[in-house]
Amino acid sequence: MFTRRRLLASATALPLLARSSTQTLKIVVAGGHPGDPECGCAGTIARYTDLGHEVVLLYLNRGEGFCGGASLGRCAAIRTAEAQKACKILNARAAFAGQYDGRAIVDAAHYDAFARLLAAESPDVVFTQWPIDRHRDHRAVSALTLDAWLKAPKSFALYYYEVAEDTMMFSPTGYVDISSVEARRRAACYAHASQQPDKWYPKQVEITRARGVEGGFPQAEAFLRHPESKAALLP
Repeated sequence: MFTRRRLLASATALPLLARSSTQTLKIVVAGGHPGDPECGCAGTIARYTDLGHEVVLLYLNRGEGFCGGASLGRCAAIRTAEAQKACKILNARAAFAGQYDGRAIVDAAHYDAFARLLAAESPDVVFTQWPIDRHRDHRAVSALTLDAWLKAPKSFALYYYEVAEDTMMFSPTGYVDISSVEARRRAACYAHASQQPDKWYPKQVEITRARGVEGGFPQAEAFLRHPESKAALLP
C-alpha cells in the first residue's frame, strides 16, 4: 500500500541509498534521559541494527532526578544499568554526555563539549528530540544537537523524533515500519523499570499505531528531517 507520505519518505532516502548498501552506517540517537531514545526510536534502532548498522544511544544525563522509590543517590547507577540493559536488547551501545537530570545547561562550554562527543562518534545520521517539548532536558539535547550539526557543518543527516505526551506540534515527514520488532521495542522500554513504563508505554503505542495509519503500516515510528539536512536511508 503506497501513500503520498510513504512515496515522499522513500524519495528523500535516495541520496544515501547506494552508500548504505555497501557500507555500515553509524547512527547516533540523542535523548535527554535514559529511556527517551527507546521511547521514540527503539523500533527503528532495532531495524537498523538488524541490518548490520552501528547505533549509539547518547543520553544527556544518567537519570539522577528520579528512579521510583529508590533514594536519589542511587538513581544514576540504577538508570545507567537500565540503559545498558535496553541497549543490549537493541544491540546498540550506550554513551553519556555527563549532564545532570533536570539541570541541563545550554551554554558555550556545553555546546562545545557536546559537539566534541558527536564528532568523536563520526555519525552518518543523528536522531534527536523535537525542540518544542514539555521537558527542559529534551529541549536542551535538541538545541545541543542542532548546534553540533551546524558546526560540523551539516556533515550528518539530522532527524527529529517524538516521545509519548511530551512532544508538541510535531508533523513528521518520514515513517519506519516497526511491526516486526514491536516485541523488542517493548522490552527495551520496559528495561527502564524505575520509570514505570506501564504509565507511558501504552500512550506511545497509541502514537505508533496512529503514525502507522499515516504511513501505511500496521505500526510505525515517525520522524521529521531538518529541511537543510541531507537525507538518510530510513530502515
